[in-house]
Amino acid sequence: MRRILAWACLALAILITLFPFYWMLRTAITPGRELATDNFALLPEHPTLVNFERVLGLATREETRAAGGSGANLDFFLYLRNSFIYTGLITLVQTLFCAMAGYAFARLRFPFRDALFSLFVAALMVPPIFTLLPSFAVIKQLGWLNTFQGLVAPSLLMTPFAVFFLRQFFLGFPREVEQAATIDGAGRWTLFWRVVLPMTRGPLLTLALTTAVWAWNDYLWPLLIAPGEETRVLTAALGIFLKQSPNTAPDWTGLMAGSALSVIPVLLLLVFFGRRLVDSIQFSGLK
Repeated sequence: MRRILAWACLALAILITLFPFYWMLRTAITPGRELATDNFALLPEHPTLVNFERVLGLATREETRAAGGSGANLDFFLYLRNSFIYTGLITLVQTLFCAMAGYAFARLRFPFRDALFSLFVAALMVPPIFTLLPSFAVIKQLGWLNTFQGLVAPSLLMTPFAVFFLRQFFLGFPREVEQAATIDGAGRWTLFWRVVLPMTRGPLLTLALTTAVWAWNDYLWPLLIAPGEETRVLTAALGIFLKQSPNTAPDWTGLMAGSALSVIPVLLLLVFFGRRLVDSIQFSGLK
């Protein structure tokens, strides 16, 4: 009975978690003209894919208005490309530099190492909103508004959590392996690249996945720094798309269709690497 009760509670928790995503898809396949008179059944009366077609630019303005859409524009593939650039740069570079910093704090001896690491840990308690305006002022003075370097600069090199996470793993890394490589003539740099990194693929993948999901869903900073068309990311574009509606009611069906499409890259990441993520968390000893 305990096992049955546990599975029932787990199923209920999964249902509560996934229901908003289902309702997003349900709204996306509902014709815009029927949304105001919708009876909130589990399935719409006349499901359609026209909302996805107009978000992807496959429907004309006349077809959009006939389907009950607002006629607002969304260059989906341009914004998708920008989101891939933004997320990819931050994920790759930040993971690499955080691994280097975490290994340095765990293994190297240098003056004020513990004090400097304490500052990193203290930075975890600073709300990100406190650093938003100073970061914006620096990016503006550098002339990097509406540029990709301005988008990625504050988060490119490191985050305190990532450094802390990898340092804790490197502290438990077997020193015997490093000592054996040192006896064979490996220097510190060779030791890090050819011994340590290959054996820490699990934690690095964990950090890369969490960083990618965070960067993909980031909204406020890209909206503030890169409002231009050429550098606008998908999350900011969806918010602007909602405000472009000339009607009295927002274009919810188009917004839900765009949101559903924006979830697909993150979903694919979790499908292909989710098992590795769970295994690496168990291997690293995090609970």
